[in-house]
Amino acid sequence: MSPRLDETRTPFATSTTPPTDSVTDLTASAPAPAPQALFTASGSAVMADEDPGEGLLEGLEDLPEIPPYDEVGAVDARALSKTLFARLESLEEGTHEYAYVRNTLVELNLALVKFAAGRFRSRSEPMEDIVQVGTIGLIKAIDRFELSRGVEFPTFAMPTIIGEIKRFFRDTSWSVRVPRRLQELRLDLAKAGDELAQQLDRAPTVGELAHRLGLTKDEVVEGMVASNAYSASSLDAQPEDDDTEGALADRIGYEDHGIEGIEYVESLKPLIAGLPSRDRKILSLRFVANMTQSEIGEELNISQMHVSRLLSRTLTRLRKGLTLEE
Repeated sequence: MSPRLDETRTPFATSTTPPTDSVTDLTASAPAPAPQALFTASGSAVMADEDPGEGLLEGLEDLPEIPPYDEVGAVDARALSKTLFARLESLEEGTHEYAYVRNTLVELNLALVKFAAGRFRSRSEPMEDIVQVGTIGLIKAIDRFELSRGVEFPTFAMPTIIGEIKRFFRDTSWSVRVPRRLQELRLDLAKAGDELAQQLDRAPTVGELAHRLGLTKDEVVEGMVASNAYSASSLDAQPEDDDTEGALADRIGYEDHGIEGIEYVESLKPLIAGLPSRDRKILSLRFVANMTQSEIGEELNISQMHVSRLLSRTLTRLRKGLTLEE
């Protein structure tokens, strides 16, 4: 550890030893502190280039000198963190002094966040988002840490940071939002499936998975269906090298416009069944046999004009029936 970290010095000390009996002379002769990025409780950075007031100096004279954060090694950061945590316990929450010490602890231990985020580098989420989420976990660990436990801060903070990152993936990485119960069921099914596959030397059945997890078959099927919502595939995604089929868009069926008329056909069936027999026959000859009105008139021994009036009346009745049902 460098000697300057062992000495008790004011953050605003100069090369000339200041008078010990006058804090006013010390602050008057000291140069203005360099701008420093601090983190707020929400994790956002703010610049501390303005004088926060004389209250910041009171109670912080016994802190060691804080070098630039990117120059502090792991050992020095751990030693400084112990000193800052001890000082944080004696400060009142909400004061300038408390915020300064707490923000300094966040800056000193950001390396823990970057180390934890590196474990999730293979995920699809941007690394900046993962680091930001991990910083929230670091802030929570700082607020909960107690020196009296006798545990090193990195040991205490790492599970909280990793847990916050895992919670982020659990809650936001699904392509389609599903209940947490199904998210957890997906993990249980994956674990049970791997174990049974090794034991049986084949893929387990739904019944075997249900028996292993103590669930019903319907619950297992529900979990399998929910697993499909974890990630989405692009329609333009290219197939595997050994896949002889084309892109997914090329394998999707064409749009069947005839399906649109199924609802109307099913709605017309009871209406047609309620028509008189002659009107039903005229409809059948006209729209099924594709006969003209003159041919229908010859078939029924009535005039073409009569057929036209009967057909118009029947269609109006059917149209009105459909409108009333809607």
